[in-house]
Amino acid sequence: MDPVSRNLASKDMQPQAGDEAVADLKTQLGDMQIGGGGDILVDDYDPVDEKPNVAIITPDESADEPLEPLADDYEAIRERYLPLLPDLETEYEAEHTWHIENYRGLTRKERGPKFGCGGHPWRILLFPFGNNVDFASFYLEQGHDDDDKPPEDWYACVQFTLVLWNRNDPTLYITHTANHRFNAEESDWGFTRFAELRKLFATQWGGSGRPMVEDDAVNVTAYMRIYKDPTGVLWHNFINYNSKKETGMVGLKNQGATCYLNSLLQSLYFTNAFRKAVYQIPTENETERKNSAWALQRLFYLLQTNDDAVATQELTASFGWETKQIFEQQDVQELSRILMERMEERMKGTEAENALPKMFVGKTKTYLSCINVDYESSRIEDFWDIQLNVSGNRNLDDSFKDYIQMETLDGENKYFAEGYGLQDAKKGVIFESFPQVLHLQLKRFEFDINREATMKINDRYEFPEAFDAAPYLSESADRSEPWIYKLHGVLVHSGDVNAGHYYAFFKPTSTGHFYKFDDDKVTRATLKEALEENFGGDYANLANGNIGAVGVRNPYTRTLSTKRSMSAYMLVYIRQSREESILVDVNEDDAPAHLGELFFGAANTIGANSITARQLNEERAALEKRRRDKEEQHLYLPVGVVTEENFKSHQGFDLTNWDSDPDSPSSPQVFRVLRASTVGDFTKKVAETMQLPPDHIRLWAMVNRQNKTTRPDQPLPDLNMSMDEACAKFNSRDKPFRLWVETANTLEDGKALWANMQPLPGISPPVLVFLKYFDTDAQTLKGVGHVFMRKNSKVSEMNPIIQHLMGWSPSEKSLSTSSTFSSSSNLVSASSLALYEEIKHSMIEPMKPKSTLQQAEIQDGDIVCFQKTLSEREASAIAQTGGYTDVREFYDYLLNRIIVKFIPKSATDHDEDSFTLALSRRMSYDQFSAKVGEHLKIDPTHLRFTTILASSGKPKAPVRRNQGLNLSQILLPQMSAYNNSQRPDALSYEILEMSISELETKKNLKVNWITEGITKEVRQTDPAASWKLTPPLVQETFDVLVPKNGFIEDLIPGLQKKANLPDEVARYVRIFEVHGSKIIRELGHDYSVASISEFTNLYAEVIPEEERTLGMDESVITAFQFDKEPSKAHGLPFKFVARPGEPFKRTKERISRRIGIKGKQFDKIKFAVLQRSSFSKPTYLDDGEILLAPFEDLGTDLCIDDELSAMTRAMDDLLGLDHVNKSRSQGGKGDSIFIRA
Repeated sequence: MDPVSRNLASKDMQPQAGDEAVADLKTQLGDMQIGGGGDILVDDYDPVDEKPNVAIITPDESADEPLEPLADDYEAIRERYLPLLPDLETEYEAEHTWHIENYRGLTRKERGPKFGCGGHPWRILLFPFGNNVDFASFYLEQGHDDDDKPPEDWYACVQFTLVLWNRNDPTLYITHTANHRFNAEESDWGFTRFAELRKLFATQWGGSGRPMVEDDAVNVTAYMRIYKDPTGVLWHNFINYNSKKETGMVGLKNQGATCYLNSLLQSLYFTNAFRKAVYQIPTENETERKNSAWALQRLFYLLQTNDDAVATQELTASFGWETKQIFEQQDVQELSRILMERMEERMKGTEAENALPKMFVGKTKTYLSCINVDYESSRIEDFWDIQLNVSGNRNLDDSFKDYIQMETLDGENKYFAEGYGLQDAKKGVIFESFPQVLHLQLKRFEFDINREATMKINDRYEFPEAFDAAPYLSESADRSEPWIYKLHGVLVHSGDVNAGHYYAFFKPTSTGHFYKFDDDKVTRATLKEALEENFGGDYANLANGNIGAVGVRNPYTRTLSTKRSMSAYMLVYIRQSREESILVDVNEDDAPAHLGELFFGAANTIGANSITARQLNEERAALEKRRRDKEEQHLYLPVGVVTEENFKSHQGFDLTNWDSDPDSPSSPQVFRVLRASTVGDFTKKVAETMQLPPDHIRLWAMVNRQNKTTRPDQPLPDLNMSMDEACAKFNSRDKPFRLWVETANTLEDGKALWANMQPLPGISPPVLVFLKYFDTDAQTLKGVGHVFMRKNSKVSEMNPIIQHLMGWSPSEKSLSTSSTFSSSSNLVSASSLALYEEIKHSMIEPMKPKSTLQQAEIQDGDIVCFQKTLSEREASAIAQTGGYTDVREFYDYLLNRIIVKFIPKSATDHDEDSFTLALSRRMSYDQFSAKVGEHLKIDPTHLRFTTILASSGKPKAPVRRNQGLNLSQILLPQMSAYNNSQRPDALSYEILEMSISELETKKNLKVNWITEGITKEVRQTDPAASWKLTPPLVQETFDVLVPKNGFIEDLIPGLQKKANLPDEVARYVRIFEVHGSKIIRELGHDYSVASISEFTNLYAEVIPEEERTLGMDESVITAFQFDKEPSKAHGLPFKFVARPGEPFKRTKERISRRIGIKGKQFDKIKFAVLQRSSFSKPTYLDDGEILLAPFEDLGTDLCIDDELSAMTRAMDDLLGLDHVNKSRSQGGKGDSIFIRA
């Protein structure tokens, strides 16, 4: 060992009291501390880019400080440049100096002498002339040689400093410090840009008069400290990290924005009693995607048994969630409540019934008790969780005290007690009991009145590892056992209201450690990481600089902040006396038997996740089959087969729809056939599926015609031909091989008789013709069968055959037909049939009765459609019902058929009242409106339709009743390339109280209704809205129809109906116009609506009672909000009663009640009076001043400003509320959470 090397025992190197705490230096240095890569250990120095991942590091140029230690004062240098890291325990320390000689004569890469630390060798790695840079590069390297490699799982968490110094003058030195987790793969770490080469050899180093490398020699000292790894992941890069191997647990995959869901699911999973109760729900017969109980059981079982992270798609699919919900972060509290409700419903009638209430439900008592008389009113309520205020509270104890604090009702707020009249009273909430598992929702997100937006509260808020809940219980509560609660889980949000990430810390066992669950990654955590680092508040000061001076960059918003972006928003505590029953062991035997004994490792790579053990084995076999199929794919040929039954069930073009639903009776079957097998072998296989003898069927090759139809062309002649040869001979290249199965209907001695397709002398060959019938009464077009006709036969000769097939004539001798069709026994004359040829989808041509099939160019596989001819009366009756009287019209309908979904515009659950109709794209507004009206049994003139936004599913624009537009033009407007924002397959509808014609005489006015409940936490009128803190002067927007020549007095009844206002309230409604957050004018009842444009902002409110009972000397003034300058108005304006001679301190109290703001938020508002003539010069008011001077006795002792008094008498005077406007977009949450029942 080098004589200057020293090893220091860890016991002597513990932090001393008073040592300044420092933060993780890796955090400070960021990407500067990048190692040279494991390939540094090789001895081949030729490659110049052997360290491609080395970061370029520029040393910090800090100003010289007095009393800098000398480089040869090792203890002082260590103390100055290698301070102890807080919360980490030192295991080993060492220092070593390498005396470098003949610097200019060194090779490209040099290694210094080995020295020991922690039982392993170390050394300094030097690139004297730079590692591909113009800087000297120094690294610390573990010193194992190739023949003495460390164990594969070896690692060391090292904090180290490298000091380069002048051997003759120890005042000249340069240092760099880093942290790194050394292992076999990352064996070196350090600084590529340690010192600039030109400065090292300059005649002066920092003005000292001598160079750093003097006499071609220099010293470099390595100081290193090995820390104990408290969590197993200290400074880990998480490459190839295995959660199961390191912690025994696995995480959950993030679908897009489901990290909040993952945190909640892990919380419920590690509440073992909950997991056990979920396992007790009977689901063995309900293993389908819509069953959320089964999906949750599967998820828990996978978390319990899987080796890899588990996907949640199956669970969210069972909720009924689509992509929209998956990519929106939802409210965890609401999701938890809904999920609990669903599981509780499923547990009814099972052994797990009432398990959840026993586990999660506590009781509160809301009381109102009179002070001077013996009277109390109270009610007991259940709670599943508790919402605690963070703002204004320092810790959990403060929040509980705030929750149960008592309010005194006296003075004007006295309580009316029955039998006692108005009484002073105390009002409050107290806890009667707490649940075994206590969920505490910390209100980190609140509506900020000043910003008029929801903001995250990042204030420091402490919560303990254990606390006593007894002080918050009522006197009558059961105290037979302690109410001590121990922390079990911490759910964390990092970021702000616009962007962020959720993760969680849980303590799976009562005596174990906390673990961090960050989506698919699980790591062990320290107590500080689980608690203190999630208190929020300001960042702590660092030893090497005050981080609070500049802040830390939020990884999600990319903004700097002095406050921590990560903070706890939900806490899970378990009652200490019930820990054993809540954290009960749950093993595989507790899971339902149908979940199986073991899931194989790749389970959740099949679909969204693996299924049950039984299904899993099937899927494993299917997976193996798919693998084999892929390997053997070149040996097989897919063959599509259409039968007569498929043709008869098909309504549409051609013989069948090759892309139809496989479960449809018209859907053809696709076989996987060995290419080497014969046509005869395949014929047997098809016959077996049809339950017929093989010689009773004949296979026809189908061809793809140029008109894009697929029709039978010729029978396969050679049964000994291989299927591969048949495909090559009778099928087009790169086209699917498709066959039609002809079934024999004529037998002789049990043998099938087939039409001879070969031409005979003097006899024209037969032609295979398929027949379709258009039933005008049923409005259907379906296959009837097929016939063989001679080419020289006339078209009219098909009529008696059709009559026979349809049963429209007496039974006759066989007419060379292969099919029969039973229908009505009506007699239909041959002349009453009309025949058409289906040439292609858009070409349906009538056939001339006297023409021959050859003249009509009929060939094998052609389709002839027939219908009864209709009298004018019959045709008129069908047309009146919206039916088609001509098959060509019906074909046109099929060609333009579109399935349109109609969604009620105001429905809370669109799926409940939605329906679909098959319509034609060519339908006019009146035609498709009639179809919708017929379905709804509503007069179509009372229906109004609206297009739907594709992005949000919300209504876009009303559809105008324009006879010039058809349905296709309404759904797919072609005005510009930007009209693809609406759905091409859906419309919303609303049922009007008037006809569309009458509606056209109305004018739609948007009115913002200002509600009275302005500060309470209320449920929005829209059930789809989330729980929100309603800001002052909250508004709801209504669309009100008013006659175009009407007045404001016509608007109020419509608003009354929309807002559900009683008559006694509606009579006091007033309407005013707002622009730029200022009231422009109040609109009287006789104001014409014709003067109101669509861009006018109308507001409506109930005139306050004090304004309705206005005194003779009182005045109504207009108030508005602004930020420093009156031109920067914001928020909602309002009107307010000014009372003469009232001190402004009392006026402010009335203003507080008027706008619903009080406390600290109200105290931040400054008030000013403004005149329109001097609008930019607000006159600010003090509490002692008077807003409105009395008419008489201006000599009152009250502090009255004469100029102010005169000013506030004018009708144009305004009251201004000056406070900060920090309103900004907050990224709405969209629809509320739902879980399908």
